[in-house]
Amino acid sequence: MSKVEKGHKVTVHYTGSLDNGTIFDSSKGREPLEFIVGGGMVIEGFDDMVTGMQIGEIKKETLPSHKAYGERRDELVGDVPKENIPEDIRASVTKGDKLQIPQPNGMAIVIVTNVTDDTITIDANPELAGKDLTFEIELVNISEE
Repeated sequence: MSKVEKGHKVTVHYTGSLDNGTIFDSSKGREPLEFIVGGGMVIEGFDDMVTGMQIGEIKKETLPSHKAYGERRDELVGDVPKENIPEDIRASVTKGDKLQIPQPNGMAIVIVTNVTDDTITIDANPELAGKDLTFEIELVNISEE
């Protein structure tokens, strides 16, 4: 097996950075990331990047936001009446806090962007939505799934 194709299980080391060079995630010092190409386990652009790579190859590419975490969506920002928030949370919540909200398919993480006497404003956009992301990927292993 020489090149990565859709359906292959791959193992990669990676570093993700923003336009200003800030690293937001990396597998350095940890176990490499393992996923099935095309299986919806990683962002679209990451799947695209690894496709066609060979073991030992290193690739660096900037992904536009629509191939990463998507564009920011205003409809994912809204006010929640404090009375709808459990008392133990509403008593201590502050701007910048991350809250877990139960969803039918698991937990969603939202960021508190404002707190008033009556409401808490939450943003359910992924933190990296609307940002172009640069990844450096090293392909460590390929296997057929």
